[in-house]
Amino acid sequence: MSGSRGRTYVKTYQTENGLLVAACDEEVLGLRLEDKSRGVSFYVDPHFFNGGIVDLREAIELLKKAAMANIVGNRIVESAVREGLVLEDSVLVVGGVKVAMFITLQY
Repeated sequence: MSGSRGRTYVKTYQTENGLLVAACDEEVLGLRLEDKSRGVSFYVDPHFFNGGIVDLREAIELLKKAAMANIVGNRIVESAVREGLVLEDSVLVVGGVKVAMFITLQY
């Protein structure tokens, strides 16, 4: 599945540094992603990511407004890369699932 198919959990936070968006593919919410060979463990915490479920296109539009973002899941991360929000080289794969974060610096 790619493109505009699939649903995404999104939660937004207004911070003193701007809008933080947490977004994850529907099927990864609540999972603990692990890569024991690298000593990496990432919990896709429902309290952090579950602010509601939207379609992939709406999630990308919210990410475009973000100053900071945490993004988990192959569909949403691949879409963020396609939209130029995340560089492919900055994507981490943990337990077969793509994870990315970004911050926009303003001067």
